[in-house]
Amino acid sequence: MSIALMLLAFAMPVQAQDGAALRGRHVSLKAQLADNAFGRPLHVESSENGGAQKGAIHAVLEQPFERVGPALMRAAQWCEVLILQANIKNCGPSGAGGEGVAIFVARKPSDALERAYRVDLRYSVPAAGADYLQVALDAAEGPFGTTDYRIRVEATPLDGMRTFLHLAYSYTLQSTARMGMGMYLATSGRSKVGFSVVERAADGRPVYVGGVRGVVERNTMRYYLALEAYLGTLELPASEQVEERLRAFHAALERYPRQLHELELDEYLDIKRRDAARVMQARR
Repeated sequence: MSIALMLLAFAMPVQAQDGAALRGRHVSLKAQLADNAFGRPLHVESSENGGAQKGAIHAVLEQPFERVGPALMRAAQWCEVLILQANIKNCGPSGAGGEGVAIFVARKPSDALERAYRVDLRYSVPAAGADYLQVALDAAEGPFGTTDYRIRVEATPLDGMRTFLHLAYSYTLQSTARMGMGMYLATSGRSKVGFSVVERAADGRPVYVGGVRGVVERNTMRYYLALEAYLGTLELPASEQVEERLRAFHAALERYPRQLHELELDEYLDIKRRDAARVMQARR
């Protein structure tokens, strides 16, 4: 990687803190949002610094802020987003007052709930106003030997029908987790890539980032696509939302098969219908 690319990789943006700052970032990313391989206003970036891994997505949602903001304000609503992930087996309230979110993360989507690793995420809303929302989910200990597990979402209106969203995902790999990651990258994950183009081959084809940065970019994209699927089904009748959400999320993953393909639709639906039913039943 060139020195310029290395500097870019470690210059990840921090939270904007207000709507004006986030809209300013939209302006600064105008070129990347307008011209990219996704064919829509979406930009992915990542960094790796020792054991600290960070991924971020900036995107324009074709959803009004008046819908996006309330949809992400409560901890319980996040379970409907997170359960779409293939390896999250259950999700529910955490903490004495139920103000947090507990997720149960399996190594494989087909694993039983009893084999999943519990992660208790603190949930907070550092900012919520007429033109800016920031939501935070944090865990001192993440799954499988990770620490400082964090998800941040910021949103601000661009106009009456569009919202600019920033999703940041990060964690730190401790020694045991680094060993596990090294084994994964040397075996089943050796051919996996992320979304950032780090160079061009002699024939002009893009060369995508691999290794740990590739992992964090894939995970960040999964979180974003889950948010998109959740928000895109809110206007459906409640009885139809879960099924359509699962199908929308799987279809979104399949748009990027090299990076995100894991399960065929029938297998994914068979597993996730049961997982989603746990979440919905617990809320009744």
